[in-house]
Amino acid sequence: MDIAMIIRSRSQRLLGVLARLGWGATLLLAACAPVGPGYQPPKPELPVAWSGAVAESANPAGREVLGHWWTLFSDSLLDSLIQRAIAANLDLKIAEARVQQARAQYRLTTAAAAPTVGVSGAYTNSRKSENSGSNGSGGATQDLFQTGFDAGWELDIFGGARRGAEAAEARLVAAGENSGDVQVTLAAEVARNYLELRGSQQRLVTARANLAGQEKTLSLAKGRKEAGLGNELEVAQAETQLALTRAQLPPLENSGGQASYRLALLLGLAPQDLQAELAAPAGLPIMPAGLPETLPSELLRRRPDIRRAERLLAATTADIGVATAELFPRFSLTGLVGLQSLNLSDLLSTSSRYWTVGPTVRWAIFDGGRVRANIDLNQGRREEAQAVYEQTVLAALSEVETALLAQAREEESRRTFVEAVAAGQRAVELAGGRYRAGLAGVLDVLLGERSLYQAQDQLIQSEQRRAVALVALCKALGGGWDLNQDAPANSSGTADPAIVTPPATSSGVGKI
Repeated sequence: MDIAMIIRSRSQRLLGVLARLGWGATLLLAACAPVGPGYQPPKPELPVAWSGAVAESANPAGREVLGHWWTLFSDSLLDSLIQRAIAANLDLKIAEARVQQARAQYRLTTAAAAPTVGVSGAYTNSRKSENSGSNGSGGATQDLFQTGFDAGWELDIFGGARRGAEAAEARLVAAGENSGDVQVTLAAEVARNYLELRGSQQRLVTARANLAGQEKTLSLAKGRKEAGLGNELEVAQAETQLALTRAQLPPLENSGGQASYRLALLLGLAPQDLQAELAAPAGLPIMPAGLPETLPSELLRRRPDIRRAERLLAATTADIGVATAELFPRFSLTGLVGLQSLNLSDLLSTSSRYWTVGPTVRWAIFDGGRVRANIDLNQGRREEAQAVYEQTVLAALSEVETALLAQAREEESRRTFVEAVAAGQRAVELAGGRYRAGLAGVLDVLLGERSLYQAQDQLIQSEQRRAVALVALCKALGGGWDLNQDAPANSSGTADPAIVTPPATSSGVGKI
């Protein structure tokens, strides 16, 4: 019989003893509910519909479009920028690394509740002092050979380890939700900066077009002066207007350049890496005809920041149970079986065997109030997490309503600016004709051109704000990440009731 067979035989005996003790402990564990408060998912009161002051979209986009809402703009470059940002953004990589850390922490926590098994072996050579020996043993040397198998298991009778696993699992899911929240923000930031870039470029094109028209007006004023039909005042007025318009170009170029640099950072690139791709001027993307369709109650499921806050609330609730378990005794089962001999040739013999097995108990009778203080600390953290959850829900509702209001009011402003541009174009044409016919001065032309340019510039800014409001709405609704990862399972393996999909209404009341 070799050493492996002997160790295997002895270990089987040890495991048999531990198993007999463990069955009773297992039945006791099954009968004992974990200490600490049981988690009850919050049920916040939510409105059944969005504000009645906001009209419903005539052609609402489906719920599924929220996952990739940027495609509503039908801009292939915007689609590409967002996809590249999701693949390379450093903030998102940091969030994903934190998910890996939370996953490892969860494995560490659950492993701590499992039995431990180990194998050991040792050899020692010792010599007694010649001055301390008796019966002629002084100065003798001795060899000791030893090998063994040990096992241990701390019984989770009061549920502290189970509560710790609940907390670790909830924090793991929360880390995943945080990654989703970063992705939602990332997609919105890319779109917002892209819209700012295109808005600046469109305003720059409009400014240069007006600049060309004002140069013609200046040339006409100089020609009329030379022909004796005008005067120096008209020329000076035209030159002043031209200089004011020319001064608008550098700020617009600066705004567009800074937007491209921010886009590069969001994509994990150096500032100059996107310049060539974004240098060609282009207008703002076409606004979609319909808004994403959703209900207030769907925010609980749709927004990753709400889902994260809910999981952190669950984790802090479980932490109270972990702290409470420290009030009670801790029971362990330990065992050791092995072989020990002074001669290597006798190590494998039956007479070399030894073992020890039995339960142990540890209970801190007095700790100066440390455990009670730790329980109070975790209860305070749970109350904080509860308030954070409620605040997150209210902030989400506020963000959606704010974006809806901005969307509706900006559409009213845009229609007004469209009318102003049309009226300004007629005014410029009439003033130009009267000036060339000698029926009006150059000041009428300059005032008309300035008003037209201002109306055109404000129209572009209004269209940009309307597009940004749509981006803000999609972000507020929790769009921009994959809901296929959907509601995480709790420790029982079922979907958490706080974040399941709410039932849809048949009437469509409250949809946007």
